[in-house]
Amino acid sequence: MNQENQNTDIKYATGRRKKSIAKIWLKKGSGKIIINGKNYEEYFKRINHKSEATKPFEIINQATSYDVKCSVKGGGHSGQVGAMIHGISKALLQFDSALKPALKKEKLTTRDSRAVERKKYGHKKARRSFQFSKR
Repeated sequence: MNQENQNTDIKYATGRRKKSIAKIWLKKGSGKIIINGKNYEEYFKRINHKSEATKPFEIINQATSYDVKCSVKGGGHSGQVGAMIHGISKALLQFDSALKPALKKEKLTTRDSRAVERKKYGHKKARRSFQFSKR
């Protein structure tokens, strides 16, 4: 299998955001992005999600240079797009480490660790408490 990967020059990376995990396989190609067997324009309905999915390629001005095969699970679409961006950026760095300053400037190489805060005991929600009554 390693010999096969060296011939086709496929790079693999994992991206994470919130509860989502994206497994990314990146290779030189024509700019196709396949997510869970579907084209990314079919998979993501919102316009901002579609534009965010191609963000790493737009930053390095190579929108049609790479093909992406992606397997995403967990979370919602926003988290999945964030996980994809993280994974694509990591895979691009494997192809060319000279891209790091451009991607790092846009904060695409670091995992966004923000997640939903848990609900606490004695509260209605994570921070919202019940209405206080003096009498």
